[in-house]
Amino acid sequence: MTDLNTVVTWVDVRERLPRSGLPVAAAITGRYPADRATASESASGEEFWLVRPMYFTTLHRSEDGTEYRDCFVDSDGIVRLPHGRAGAETVTHWAELPTLPAGTTHVLLGEDVQPALHDAWGARPLT
Repeated sequence: MTDLNTVVTWVDVRERLPRSGLPVAAAITGRYPADRATASESASGEEFWLVRPMYFTTLHRSEDGTEYRDCFVDSDGIVRLPHGRAGAETVTHWAELPTLPAGTTHVLLGEDVQPALHDAWGARPLT
């Protein structure tokens, strides 16, 4: 039986950033809905802290030409900066994404997919 459990190690962005191009789980904090007109402690909206899949990059150019350094980008192209830098929503912590179930890699392509799926579906998580 294959062990499908995994351990996540969270890293504080104030201590270390991931290497460029690494897909990560990012813990994001901010307020929803954000009140862009207010920058004070009494900003409107409810405070949140949540996890999103993102990737980290040392240089990102958005569609409008804005250049960002050392930032996290989600699948919609939304840029979030490490906590302590300017931004309505910032990343407080990050963790490397786990590998695929019953495997040691983050991605499989082509003829390797079906055998890996077969192995993973035959595995059961520990209880």
